[in-house]
Amino acid sequence: MKLTVKPRLGAVLSKLGWSQSELSRRSGVSQSSISRFDNSERHYDWHVASIMKATGAKYEELFEVKETEEDAE
Repeated sequence: MKLTVKPRLGAVLSKLGWSQSELSRRSGVSQSSISRFDNSERHYDWHVASIMKATGAKYEELFEVKETEEDAE
């Protein structure tokens, strides 16, 4: 099995009616880091924790996790 993790911060912000700047102010994470969040494959633990705390989002809301079967070679 292979796990695919896709960030979905944009959906969380939309639900809250917040801009990236507002999240930056509330979380302490730089606006530039927030703007790259959904397009990045790596995330600093403290960014994720700060964003979760500021938004009240659970991990499952902030990231879409899918299990797929790997192709057999």
